[in-house]
Amino acid sequence: MARAKTGEGHAARSRPMEEKPGMAGRFHRPIKVTVLGAGSGFTPVLTNDLLSIPGHEGIELALVDTDRKRLDVMHKVVRLIAEARGCDPAMVTASTDRRKVMAGSDYLVCTVEVSGLECVRHDNDIPKKYGIDQCIGDTTGPGGLFKGLRTIPVFLEILKDAERLCPGAIVLNYTNPMNMMCLAAGRASAMSVVGLCHSVQGTGRQLAERAKVPYEELEWECAGINHLAWFTKLEHRGASLYPKLIRQAKRDLENPVPGEAREFWDRVRKDVMIHFGAFVTESSGHLSEYLPWYRKRRDLLKRYMVPRYGGESGFYARDWPVWRRESDKWRRNAIAGKVPLPGERSWEYASYIVEAREKNAPYAFHGNVMNERRGAGPLVGNLLRDGCVEVACLADRNGVRPTAFGDLPPHMAAVCRSNMSVFDLGATAAIERSVEAAIHALYLDPLTAAVCSLAEIRDMTLEMFRAERKYLKGYR
Repeated sequence: MARAKTGEGHAARSRPMEEKPGMAGRFHRPIKVTVLGAGSGFTPVLTNDLLSIPGHEGIELALVDTDRKRLDVMHKVVRLIAEARGCDPAMVTASTDRRKVMAGSDYLVCTVEVSGLECVRHDNDIPKKYGIDQCIGDTTGPGGLFKGLRTIPVFLEILKDAERLCPGAIVLNYTNPMNMMCLAAGRASAMSVVGLCHSVQGTGRQLAERAKVPYEELEWECAGINHLAWFTKLEHRGASLYPKLIRQAKRDLENPVPGEAREFWDRVRKDVMIHFGAFVTESSGHLSEYLPWYRKRRDLLKRYMVPRYGGESGFYARDWPVWRRESDKWRRNAIAGKVPLPGERSWEYASYIVEAREKNAPYAFHGNVMNERRGAGPLVGNLLRDGCVEVACLADRNGVRPTAFGDLPPHMAAVCRSNMSVFDLGATAAIERSVEAAIHALYLDPLTAAVCSLAEIRDMTLEMFRAERKYLKGYR
């Protein structure tokens, strides 16, 4: 079982997501959930999860998207899901104007995507001209920064409306760049915001499989920042699993598996574990973009990068438009009855957080929150106090309460801090609409700085501002 230290000094059990816990009891009231960016691929899964909660007294779902066509299609899909779950489809409403439906919401789920497909190639191809090779490019580096510059102002406007229309709502954010989004919200909004990712629960399961131990028997502690959180403790029956995993990693790096298995080499994370002594929560493709060591030369790319999430160059820019088309096709087929609707409740955190609060049944998960709240001291002692961290949290009747982790090992904390400085300036740039702060953020980005001079970084940033000016209103 996974444990994390709470602020009250006792242990909070982090229940494995694969158990899909169904908590006893019933809701004490009907609730309302508003999904913002409802055209997202998250929506069918998350709404099915919510409507699958046992014992709910009725869940009103409000769907919001600025794209009327995608919203209308999703409205039909979610109504079908509601009907399949024995719920009243009339409880599912939709609007392109969030202000018409947000009032009285108990929960806001944010899955917004600003600009759709229009900036995907700019985020990848302009940095590529300057020698910066990205795999995903939506949470850090030039691509992640500019996604934040486009998205954060919209998010803050949503939160401003929420402060007036539903000030008691909990905001569950799924939109990247996770750290910058939650950081900007923590600085500029009074709403309760927690960022939800898949990294911790997915990686924990992956490590149990690699170590060949039951996940239910795994004991671990994990903290850091989104996509760069460290499993500082990883044990089975009191013995560390790291000696075994490090031996395996060295063998894997020396003798790579041929053929299709290349996708699962996970070479960057294995190499980091060998040198730093702990495993990191996100895929090698994401992680490689947070570090200065792996994507700056052709020989390093050839040695460490493998297909897809293993680090492939330009993977997200190439494949995300394909995923979007496939998602749109699935929706049409679902409405036509040609494909099944979502079945079992998924492992996503959102519905379990809602259930825990409404039933007052404590539930532990890992979330992205501000490191220091109301002068109570930092959750991770040697990370930036005015930063966003990913730590164990407890959900119950009182909402979401993050837990204190203590200090990370110094070398792990230093890697997190190098990226937190980028996010600090990136959030500032988005809040203040400052071009200069955005340039400064990329001056400090570990991968960008490993490849480019200061003058080159400035030129690249200004070129990206010109290319994406349609979605960067008010920056000066």
